[in-house]
Amino acid sequence: MTSVDVLILGASGYGGGELLRWLSNHPAVASLRGTARSHAGKPFHAQHPNLRGLVEGSFEAAPDWAALAKSPNPVLFSALPHGELGKLWPEIEAAGKDHDLLERLLVIDLSTDFRLDPAWVYGLVDWKPVRMKGARRIANPGCFATALQLALLPLAQWKPAFVAVTAATGSSGSGAAPSETTHHPTRAADFRAYKMLSHQHEAEVLRTLAAEGWEAPLSFVPQSAPMVRGIFATAQFPLPAGVDAGALRARYEAFYQDRFFVRVVDGSPRVAATTGSAFADIAVAARGGHGAVMVALDNLGKGMAAQAVQNLNLALGLPEWTGLKVAGGYPG
Repeated sequence: MTSVDVLILGASGYGGGELLRWLSNHPAVASLRGTARSHAGKPFHAQHPNLRGLVEGSFEAAPDWAALAKSPNPVLFSALPHGELGKLWPEIEAAGKDHDLLERLLVIDLSTDFRLDPAWVYGLVDWKPVRMKGARRIANPGCFATALQLALLPLAQWKPAFVAVTAATGSSGSGAAPSETTHHPTRAADFRAYKMLSHQHEAEVLRTLAAEGWEAPLSFVPQSAPMVRGIFATAQFPLPAGVDAGALRARYEAFYQDRFFVRVVDGSPRVAATTGSAFADIAVAARGGHGAVMVALDNLGKGMAAQAVQNLNLALGLPEWTGLKVAGGYPG
């Protein structure tokens, strides 16, 4: 098995903590380091108490490019806030050239910075996963974007005239730094919509569907739910004549038959059944010419860090479930 050495930029946030959790048990990871300027010198468990006694190491103030350059297979994950990697990229390119590292370096970015950049491979692993093999620059999808695309991609062959999506997310989706609208005490007993019809993840979704020949008439309303982890998305649309619930389910089962981490389930998917895992659960319903598809996943798992590890596996030519065959922590 290929052995890799990993550096995580921004390892103190929720995404960084999830990467540390998954990668610490990954059989291909020989060494694991992480940066966080404001926490430099502190052990990983100071920010991620779940890792105490399991993941050794301390946050570093800055990347040690010379150390990473010694690796035959260097990997850089960025869990920095949106916009930060884009600002740092010229500096990273310069350091990579100085240390004869740039062309060998596999970079996987969890932020929005390069998702629409054609020079980067868009890392939606369940859409044409062969694209990731041998990739050196991978832009991990957004959590909402992952859920919406899993719901809508099987419909591209039918091209519904209208699709309405509502999707509720947990408070961890906004990161570790609280704000007036994302701080959990202000939402724990509340439920509201936000960024109605204007969420930034729409651009990713529409581009992917356009690549499948569907200029999707998407109407998306995200919602803030009183939970910490998870996304539950529901897409509703008109069905082609003659398509009933059985045919709709058969379409999804066929589309995802080779995708280990996408499960087509009966009834309603459950957020709690996916929490802490790399799985996305999908269910369908149909009646009177109308269809509905529901998707549940962990926004920090399948919607973020676990999918990033899937991208690592596919880029390296490993089975995509390497280091990821973990059940969710049901009940949540």
